[in-house]
Amino acid sequence: MKQDDVRKANQQQLLGLASVYKGLTRKQLADALGRDQTRLYPPSGNPKLDYLMRLAEVLDWPVGDVAEAIWDRRAGRPHCDDPIPEGDFDTLNAAAREAHKAGKFALMVAIAQKMANHAVTPEQRALAAHREAGGWDGLGRYTRQLDAVRRGLQEAPINPDLRLILRVNLANSYYTLWHLLEARAMARDIIDELAAEPPATTNARAADAFAHYVLGNACRRLIALEPERADRHAASARDALQAAARLYTALADEAGPGEGAAWRGIANTCRGGIIETEVELKLREPLAAVAELSAGLGAISDAEEKGQPLAGDRLESYGWWCIFGCNIALRHLHGRELQRHMAVFTNKGYEIAERLDNWAMRERLFSLEFLQRQRLNELAGFPVDWTIDHEEVRVIVGTMGRFPMFRSTGWKILQTATVVGDN
Repeated sequence: MKQDDVRKANQQQLLGLASVYKGLTRKQLADALGRDQTRLYPPSGNPKLDYLMRLAEVLDWPVGDVAEAIWDRRAGRPHCDDPIPEGDFDTLNAAAREAHKAGKFALMVAIAQKMANHAVTPEQRALAAHREAGGWDGLGRYTRQLDAVRRGLQEAPINPDLRLILRVNLANSYYTLWHLLEARAMARDIIDELAAEPPATTNARAADAFAHYVLGNACRRLIALEPERADRHAASARDALQAAARLYTALADEAGPGEGAAWRGIANTCRGGIIETEVELKLREPLAAVAELSAGLGAISDAEEKGQPLAGDRLESYGWWCIFGCNIALRHLHGRELQRHMAVFTNKGYEIAERLDNWAMRERLFSLEFLQRQRLNELAGFPVDWTIDHEEVRVIVGTMGRFPMFRSTGWKILQTATVVGDN
């Protein structure tokens, strides 16, 4: 069936549902949609925004859900230049893993959705959702990752380790999207369960480490959101991050250079987060802490000089060190020291974010730089010039799409900054 015909059929079904739901006659439905009753939907099959909004109001659905129901789910698949392999479920699963290793995340999503079409058991459907979530995560499409993980968790019965991995990934999705209370609660629940029944497999041990990582970072972020409870959050964050660093290091030591390198990188992220929490607990002086974080970034140039540039989780860890440094500077430094350290950390942070195409890091850098600009405006008593180029506009727009919580900040940046560059 052609896509136009698919959209028309989907609209017909939605109109039927709307009519039954609200008990509307054809004329009443047409009036509600602002259309003639002889042409309840556009003949092209491509409805305009006002039509979608009216239909959403009749159905009591979000507009995005109505649009997704009209354009079938595959319309949400990212553009992929690579051919999608053929084969049975196991063959596709292996291909999805290879796509992940190669950083071909759009291909991974496409393969995972094909896996879902081949899946016949709850385990296979959950695994397909897990692979799809991994692809969306790599693309920085965190709301879609969240949807995929939830879909996987709805399947039963499935292998306990797979369910555990899906649960901790759900907690991390909440953390990434700034739903910190949900992330903290889910991570604590997993940690408590594994404390009562210690994990016996590598996957379960990795999930335990990841749960401590999520808990620690969710509490660390709550320091800024709930300053009246900063000491409590900082103490909880420090404990959890120390445990995560210890667990990841043990896994890395056992795994060797391959997978162990990724786990060692995450442990290094935890160590940077611990420095931030110890400043809040007055166990470190702010200037000494930012100096230590700044000096740590030298590992990047040292590795490049040796012809072994950092990549993956190891490089990403230093991107997060930049974020931790910005957090400390904004909370505790002033004047030239604030400006100097913010410049160092944001410049290096943006560089790492670009190399890794890391949208979560970009969201933090834009948000922190915006907070710094707000402080400068307050001190100066008038707006301080902020210029951005067209590439930065592109990235800000992409970040707004990926992080609903960032949208208001993104709009403020776009409305107040001066855009320079080619027209």
